[in-house]
Amino acid sequence: MNKQSALVAAALVGLFSAGAGVAHAADANADKEKCYGVAMAGQNDCASSSGSHSCAGQSKADKDPKDWKYVAKGTCAQMGGKLSAK
Repeated sequence: MNKQSALVAAALVGLFSAGAGVAHAADANADKEKCYGVAMAGQNDCASSSGSHSCAGQSKADKDPKDWKYVAKGTCAQMGGKLSAK
């Protein structure tokens, strides 16, 4: 196999691997729901609904009602959280 063929093959493997990873991530969250107001400081799963930060792990306060994390479906209310930031 020449150099160009090897590069093309490596690129294709990388492309298909990335696609499989995205599909796997979506499946991993299929049995979960966003729960607002239960994440401890620094343990949120994504951006705040208020826009105060833009990424996971950046919450500053425990149980901020604008920050969320994934929990098992049906458990959010039991934890004292809400399914929306309102």
